[in-house]
Amino acid sequence: MSGILEYKCPCCGGAITFDSRAQKMKCPYCDTEFDMDTLRQFEEEEIREDSGPDWRTAEKEREELRDEGDGLVSYVCESCGGEIIAEQTMAASRCPCCDNPVIVMKQLSGMAKPDLVIPFKLDKKQAKENLKRHLKNKMLLPRSFRTESKLEEVKGVYVPFWLFDCEAQADLRYRATRIRHWTSGDYNYTETSHYLVSRTGDLAFDYVPVDGSEKMANDLMESIEPFRYEDAVDFQTAYLSGYLADKYDVSSSECYARANERIAESTERVFADTVIGYATCIPEKKDIRLRQGRVSYALLPVWILHTKYRGKLYTFAMNGQTGKFVGDLPMDAGRAFAAAGSAFLSAALIALLVMMVLL
Repeated sequence: MSGILEYKCPCCGGAITFDSRAQKMKCPYCDTEFDMDTLRQFEEEEIREDSGPDWRTAEKEREELRDEGDGLVSYVCESCGGEIIAEQTMAASRCPCCDNPVIVMKQLSGMAKPDLVIPFKLDKKQAKENLKRHLKNKMLLPRSFRTESKLEEVKGVYVPFWLFDCEAQADLRYRATRIRHWTSGDYNYTETSHYLVSRTGDLAFDYVPVDGSEKMANDLMESIEPFRYEDAVDFQTAYLSGYLADKYDVSSSECYARANERIAESTERVFADTVIGYATCIPEKKDIRLRQGRVSYALLPVWILHTKYRGKLYTFAMNGQTGKFVGDLPMDAGRAFAAAGSAFLSAALIALLVMMVLL
């Protein structure tokens, strides 16, 4: 066995892929659609078939890992016999020769098998449309960017994430003030009252995500949150057909610190929002304890878009479930300077008018 899984249409033999609009598997050649459950038995049979040892394959893979110092491995496409060169973490891709979608089963079995997957809801066309909307009404964007920039690549990627569940027990204390002003006779008075404000309570966190891929920038992935985890389903390889996917290369233990940090930040924010009615509020003490932690492994849908403008590559990301779109853009220095000057003149004019009224 090659370790490569390809879903074939039983009607015409073509490669079938997951259709995000229909939420079914669909053949692009004869338009036949298949429910996900229809393919589950086929998938289980493939996994059972691959469960026995294939010493020739194991030896070949061992030699490839030994000989190639760049971390690449080679697979053979079962449709055309073409060679697929990929990184060791690649779990789903397309054959460069026949463009058929392929899935590497060994990256999705045992400890590497995801617990959950959120299927793509939005397709490539919608990703391109969201890029156009992202560029609209950007006052500081160079005018030439819209005409000169070229869309280099649009790819749907299932990004590996670790999802953390836990309970947080928190004790927080703040120093707060209330300020009162009044006038009596010829004198103006100010009274400042000081308070110690305490907050204690428990919070439950479900599915706090931390990116498990070195290739994906953490800030970019966190910017397209939140995902709606009520749409998550038990993992099935058929959802990956037609998309790219990687196995995690950052372990869950390496993500503990970021998970703890995100949970602590959220806990502090929730309790701070309950301290209202004060002029100032400064955190003085915090004690946050986490317990009953659980970790799940999930693949989440992300569209990655690359555009090139005057020799520089710009990366954008879109949540493949909700459509939230993020990405940095170049700035026209001249237009930014003009905008800053206009803002300064407006502020100066307002200040002048205020002075004239006071006089």
